[in-house]
Amino acid sequence: MSDDLLRRLKVHGSVPAHIAIIMDGNGRWAKGRALPRPLGHHAGMRAVREVIQGCLDAEVGVLTLFAFSQENWQRPAVEIDALMSLLEEYIARELDNLRSKRVTVCVLGDLGRLAPGARQAVDRIMADTAGGSDLALNLCISYSSRAEIARAARQLAEDAVAGRLVPAEIDEDAVARRLYTAPWPDPDLLIRTSGEQRISNFLLWQLAYAELYVTPMLWPDFTRRDLFEAILEFQRRERRFGRVSV
Repeated sequence: MSDDLLRRLKVHGSVPAHIAIIMDGNGRWAKGRALPRPLGHHAGMRAVREVIQGCLDAEVGVLTLFAFSQENWQRPAVEIDALMSLLEEYIARELDNLRSKRVTVCVLGDLGRLAPGARQAVDRIMADTAGGSDLALNLCISYSSRAEIARAARQLAEDAVAGRLVPAEIDEDAVARRLYTAPWPDPDLLIRTSGEQRISNFLLWQLAYAELYVTPMLWPDFTRRDLFEAILEFQRRERRFGRVSV
């Protein structure tokens, strides 16, 4: 069935150049099965594989996944430790496969807060997948959009104090060039699972004109077919960017 949807979306219109996903619902998925929360996060790894392959199949250029926010550091220590271990496990298990599929992985966020083993794994996957040409995969870990924007403002202030630019030169492009996502176009489509109607401090600047697609499905249940259905819905939207339709 997913192959049929893939054929439909390829003839229906252009696919998003950049898809961003808030992967929500792992904890509720586990709770519904009377399982510990960490097992829900582990189950979500399958959905990550599904959407990566789906983006490769649909020829999406950039996929950005919200994996762990700065606010998530406030969760119980046992859950944070499990998430850091899961990150290391994911990288060890998936690195060779991602590299063979020409996927470049970048990890965006305050990486200085990661546990040493997780930081080493992150550095390794970014180094070992550099140069992949078929998909740019961004993993947002220890990420806060407000912190990202504040970081860009600090860099602009430092450049102004150093005489490298004058305040009159600070415009939207100047801010965008100092965001983590500067190398890529803004997302065309944001997908959020679990039915929550929030952006949750994710890519606040970059999502200005993204199409929003919310599904009640919990993240571990999300499949390639669900991704293709979201893209088909995107293709039915009329994107005006503030302009009037002709």
